[in-house]
Amino acid sequence: MAAAEAAVVSSSSLKPDTTPVPESAGMAAATAATSSAMAAAAAVAARTGSEARVSKPALATKLLSLSGVFAVHKPKGPTSAELLNRLKEKLLAEAGMPSPEWTKRKKQTLKIGHGGTLDSAARGVLVVGIGRGTKLLTSMLSGSKRYIATGELGKATDTLDSTGKVTEEKPYDKITQEDIEGILQKFTGNIMQVPPLYSALKKDGQRLSTLMKRGEVVEAKPARPVTVYSLSLQKFQPPFFTLDVECGGGFYIRSLVSDIGRELSSCANVLELTRTKQGPFTLEEHALPEDKWTIDDIAQSLEQCSSLLPAETALKKSKPEESNEPVLSWLSGP
Repeated sequence: MAAAEAAVVSSSSLKPDTTPVPESAGMAAATAATSSAMAAAAAVAARTGSEARVSKPALATKLLSLSGVFAVHKPKGPTSAELLNRLKEKLLAEAGMPSPEWTKRKKQTLKIGHGGTLDSAARGVLVVGIGRGTKLLTSMLSGSKRYIATGELGKATDTLDSTGKVTEEKPYDKITQEDIEGILQKFTGNIMQVPPLYSALKKDGQRLSTLMKRGEVVEAKPARPVTVYSLSLQKFQPPFFTLDVECGGGFYIRSLVSDIGRELSSCANVLELTRTKQGPFTLEEHALPEDKWTIDDIAQSLEQCSSLLPAETALKKSKPEESNEPVLSWLSGP
């Protein structure tokens, strides 16, 4: 813009004095208009910069006011805890926290946690509580869940899924679709189930999976009562079979697949696992993908999901609660 103006001025200065006055007036007007436009643009830029500086505290205030339960889409790979940390980092970065002005406000705290561990090799719905919504996560742990699981016949692993080391191989060629369908009733209703050694269950305050990875000898937990509301075979292409399972809290799909393999006089492990529903939250309708992990998107999701919760557990809108905890503390799920 400056170069163009300079060129115009130079050309004008080379013209003889006989140049008509209206043209000179027009040039002056054009120059004045350009200057005004530049000044206006500078004012807008300055105002925008000021608004951007103000927006961070406003976003931080909005983030700390969020309360409720929503769902995110967990991909394969990270653990549930790692995914939760990634979510926290994105929200805090968007809000510009921590910053000096927020560090001074010792009573402000961000609480966030998840309502039920999903294996690192699994994907699907992960329910998240934020603010006072963390108090509702216990009900998510005990509520119903639905999974689509693909098992592989003929191989057993130490983790009961494809991430583990193969510990046993058995033939499966004589197993038919009718054989699998015929035994599913044994795993439906109120049953007893032995949890896998690689699990979030604890011994002396430490997770069994952690102890196993250290090479320590770990005894299997005793069988415990669990509930399977529905169980059906969706597909069978030997050695792979796909199940649709709806179950209650404390149930392990890996143990189910392993037990089915054993019941068929073979062995099996989980190849793929997707949680399609947890409580009232479904993967297709409610789980936010990572590109939607923003303060505004989560606020909107909290508003939409509030109607899914039972009236007795739904949170009423109120000011964010205060505590004496350090700034930016949070809760983590199991």
